[in-house]
Amino acid sequence: MKKEELINVLSNECRLVRAEFGFSQDQMAQILGMSKKTLVETEKGRRKLSWPECIALAVIFSRSQILGNEFGGELSDMIRAVSFDDTDVLYPKTMGGKVWWRDIEEHSGYRIQQNLLSQHYRLLDPMDGRMVSSFDIEVIRKYMKQNGLIHETEAL
Repeated sequence: MKKEELINVLSNECRLVRAEFGFSQDQMAQILGMSKKTLVETEKGRRKLSWPECIALAVIFSRSQILGNEFGGELSDMIRAVSFDDTDVLYPKTMGGKVWWRDIEEHSGYRIQQNLLSQHYRLLDPMDGRMVSSFDIEVIRKYMKQNGLIHETEAL
């Protein structure tokens, strides 16, 4: 998923998230830091959320079942995958992907997992620390090779 696709989905789900939490348009606009008119335009499909508005929606409503069901769990991981595309970053430890993730490959304790709903990938170290995320599994494999996490003789 690319940033524009994520913006489109979040823009389309904004009204449902507002309803899920029982907020009026005035309340939701204030929470997201926008005018009511801007929120109404978004909810009617006349404008898309900006990237900062998407991040605010994802962070503030991280416990939304609407967003969780749409993206396969914690949306912040998806935001990171899109934001850090082509960027190295040190991630904090995860819980190992017990619910929304399936293991794709394992090499010397390093696991490539795929999110069941969003389909993006991540690499976990042997202690379940997230090392890199991407929608392209080849980016993960290339990262493993470049960082000596996999030997040339191991098949991917």
